[in-house]
This record gives sequence, structure tokens and C-alpha cells, in this order.
Amino acid sequence: MIDELTRAESAVATCADASAWAHSEHDLIAVLDATHRLQQRLAAVQLAVVRELDGRGTAVAQGASSTAVWLRHRLRLDVSAARRLVGLAASVDVAPPAVRAALASGAVSVEQARAIADTAATVSASAGAEVADKAVGVLVEWAEQLDPTLLRRMGSRILDHVAPDLADAAAAAALAAEAARAARDRHVTISTQTDGRLRLTGTLDAESAALLRAAIDPLSTPAGPDDTRCAGQRRHDALADVCRLALRTGELPESGGDPAQVVVTTSYDALAGQVGAGALDLGLHLTPDTVRRLACDAAVLPAVLGGAGQVLDVGRQRRLITGPLRRALVLRDGGCAFPGCDRPPRWCATRHIRHWADGGPTSLDNAVLLCGHHHRHLHQTEWVVRLGGDSRPEFVPPAWLDPGQLPRRNHYHRRT
Repeated sequence: MIDELTRAESAVATCADASAWAHSEHDLIAVLDATHRLQQRLAAVQLAVVRELDGRGTAVAQGASSTAVWLRHRLRLDVSAARRLVGLAASVDVAPPAVRAALASGAVSVEQARAIADTAATVSASAGAEVADKAVGVLVEWAEQLDPTLLRRMGSRILDHVAPDLADAAAAAALAAEAARAARDRHVTISTQTDGRLRLTGTLDAESAALLRAAIDPLSTPAGPDDTRCAGQRRHDALADVCRLALRTGELPESGGDPAQVVVTTSYDALAGQVGAGALDLGLHLTPDTVRRLACDAAVLPAVLGGAGQVLDVGRQRRLITGPLRRALVLRDGGCAFPGCDRPPRWCATRHIRHWADGGPTSLDNAVLLCGHHHRHLHQTEWVVRLGGDSRPEFVPPAWLDPGQLPRRNHYHRRT
């Protein structure tokens, strides 16, 4: 397989070096069709490999919390794209053989294959495998003319063509399948943009969508005739208001041992002089005006930083890694310190590098911030954590994973 893919890669490289302008319009259209067909066939191979690696537990064995997280780090994908890849692999894996064959031949795209597979599963549950096979045959033929959206729409009425007497039962099954898909596909993705803002995307199920609309609609109406905000800006501000209201209740669960709260870090001189910016514990930066406004209604905890940004003092000592000491770890590590993990501080717990039971002190130099998965992973595997020369955590992999055992670091949370 590797040899064949190497030869295919060489052929693609030759095509990439060719000049498109030298070809006729007819030839360019033929090339477009051929590249699309080849892309789908390669996708079939990739999905089969992803499914096999997922089944073997390769990602967890190498220290990742899931196959999607491992793919994101391995292939340098956006996390939503990595999750989608794992979901597609699972969907195609359980699809009827005819669907996998159509994808492997390039006759259908990955999204078309998923639409056909979902319809086949619904029909099979309500009318049996024989009718489902007929449905697949019809949908594969329609795939030559319909995009995935139209193909899924036609699939919802497939029994009208292959078994009209079971259409009502299929409609009920389709509704149940749609509810299952909504539960499976629900997600919210929060990604950091290059300018420090957050991009919020996701898909809500029907109930959550109703809750969100009920909460933000009253807060997103125009404030008056002088309100110049567009609808999107009003919804943004309404969502922020809902979060403020939730934080003020004091009823949210604790986060890493601290109450749910917004933590802003700035220098004393900047705050006193009202000219300095601040940083959130997520690594995002705030303007001086925002820092001053938040400081008007906040508790201020002093922290002394060294010239390289190391935390030297965070007030009084405590026996447990909580309070000021935990906030020092958040300042230093920025989130889970394990290589390749993007879990934010609020999802993390603290652990002693040298265990407390073995005489390890409770201090910044003997602590590290880890998510639950990687906390367990360090206990169960041969990974070793230590502080490097710059007092930041680094992780030495086991020899079976890296014979050279070169130390690795997390680069997702670096702020400089």
C-alpha cells in the first residue's frame, strides 16, 4: 500500500508541475473530473486507515485523549476537521458494501456516501436489509446528479420508490434517526483567531436551540432608535450578558478548585497608570479600557513575576495546589502541559511532579497542570514529566515511542 501511494504521489507531483494554461477548456474539465474522482478514492483509503487506527486504540496508546485529538496533532488539522474525519470513518465503516464500493471507485463523494449510508441505516431498521439494498442502488444512481443535501432530501422519501406501503414506518424511523443524528452531531467549537479573538461555531440540537433563543432573544433587541449595532452584534452582546448573569448566580460548578470566574493578569504599574493591557487565563489579551472596567468590580491578587515571566510569589503558601498556587500554574502552563493537548486551564487539575507521598513539596517547581486524561496517562505509562532549564514543563516519552527519548513540550498555550 505504501509503495503504491508513493507512486501515486509522484504522479500527482508531476501533474502539479504542469501548466494549466497550456490545456484546452475541454481538457481542463476532464482534469477537474479526474482530480475529484481521485480525491474521493484517496478519501476511501484514508477513512479505512483512520477507522483501523481508531479501533486499535493507537491514539490513546501514544498519549492522546482521543483519535480526533491525535489526528489534529499528527495531520495539523483544525479540531473540527479532525472530529469530522473520525465521524466519516465510522459512518462509512458501517455502510453497506455497495456504498463503500461506490466511494472507492470515485462514483460518489464522501459526503454523498455519508448521506446514502444514513438513509440505508434508516431503511434497514424499518424495512429490512433487502429494501435497504434497493435504496442504496437508487441513491447511488441519483448521486450522479444530486449534491449531498438533495441526496439526503430524496433519501428521506426513498420508500415512496421502493416500498410505498412502508413509507409511514420509514418516516417515523427517519424522525428517530434524525433525533439520533442531532444528538450525535451536537457540538460547540471555540477556536482562537490570530488576533486574539475567539471564533464560536457549532450545531445545537432542537432543545438547546430553543433554550438559547429564549435566553438571548429578549437581550438582543435594539436598545432604542440610536442603537447602531447590527443583529449579529446584538446577539454577541446578548450571549455575553447571559454569561455574566450565570457567573453572578454563584451556582456554577467549581473549575479546578476555584469558583467559576474570569481571571485577568496585568502588571501593577499598568493597572495603576491605566495604560496597560491584560491577559486572560486562556491567553487572550484585553485592552486597557477593558482591564480597568473589570478591575472596578474584582478582587485583586498580587503576583510577582521574574524577568522571564516565571512566577516567583503568589501571596501565601498553601498545602494543596489550589488558590494562589494554582493561579501561578495557570500563568506558567496556560492549560494542560502535555504535548499536543489544547485543554484550557478550567478543564485541568494540578499534580505534583514528585508525588506528595514520596516527599515532594507543594511548590510551583514541583507542580504541573494536566487535564484528566493526561493525568491518568502519566500514572499508567512510562512518560516522565520534569521542568526544563527555563522552569517550564517538558515530557520525556517512553523508549518504545521515541528511542531517542527527546523531551517534548506543549506549544498550544505559549503566549510569547
